[in-house]
Amino acid sequence: MATPHAAPASIAADLAYYAEPGVFTTLAAHAAEVAALPTDVASLSKIVQGLLVHRFWMPAYQLPQPSKERDLEQGLHGAEAMLTRALALNPAPLQEARPAAERVIGICRHFAALLTALLRHHGVPARARCGFGTYFEPGRRVDHWVCEYWHAGDERWVMVDAQLDGLQRAVVKPDFDPLDVPRDRFIVSGQAWQAVRSGEADGATYGIADMWGGWFIRGNLLLDVGSLNKVEMLPWEPWLGGDSPQVPNRGPNEALDALCDELAALSVNVHAGSSAPVRARYARPDVRAPDALVAAALRADLEGPTTGNLLDGTE
Repeated sequence: MATPHAAPASIAADLAYYAEPGVFTTLAAHAAEVAALPTDVASLSKIVQGLLVHRFWMPAYQLPQPSKERDLEQGLHGAEAMLTRALALNPAPLQEARPAAERVIGICRHFAALLTALLRHHGVPARARCGFGTYFEPGRRVDHWVCEYWHAGDERWVMVDAQLDGLQRAVVKPDFDPLDVPRDRFIVSGQAWQAVRSGEADGATYGIADMWGGWFIRGNLLLDVGSLNKVEMLPWEPWLGGDSPQVPNRGPNEALDALCDELAALSVNVHAGSSAPVRARYARPDVRAPDALVAAALRADLEGPTTGNLLDGTE
């Protein structure tokens, strides 16, 4: 339900903010194609699933390892770039599901960001969230992204895992509806950070592949704060003055941990009418994604994506 202490004007301002596209969720270049799509969340989630394939789920779809050129598709940032690539691979109408081999290669962030973009294009308040799914590996909280949209009828933010198509549901066997993910099944990064800092949870259970621990949660927290400000960066990109909040900072870092304490408190309190504080904090230069990084991301979408460090050109 809507936050009881939020004034109607602040709730309206919040919802208006998240109903408008951000730098990576504009779809103006494909407005005509998107206008032909249905507007309900269930249909849009299916459309997203028919356009994208997750890089690490490709063997489950009986797909070979992608070529180097195709593999770079996971370096796309913007929803426009995703749709442009999708139409280049297969010019069929967007609502027509592609064969898996003709879908754009991405990761969970792409599913969440594309659904967010489609919803915003239709005037529905939505935002991508970076955190951890409890439903992929028993006893572990796995790095993941979902979309969160405002359900006007219920007056609440609802989480949607647009990545879980029929094949993945058969493997994962979620005990919930992916169109309404419970808050204890997807843990936003700020909650994960607070649980580990308080000793309530073991940081070693948060991460992915061979990357686990509090240092990894720090990175996801920055990504989630950026996403709450409509700047949905990719997981492997540098931040905080050029240093990744993940890999170079595996050990204790008191200053960064104190900043993350502050950001976690702000990012978990983003119910209707209460996102202004995290947006104000992100606007300060010690937190926001560098302008050069965002500009490089937009340039890469036009010139050709990379899955490496956009600021120094490595791969």
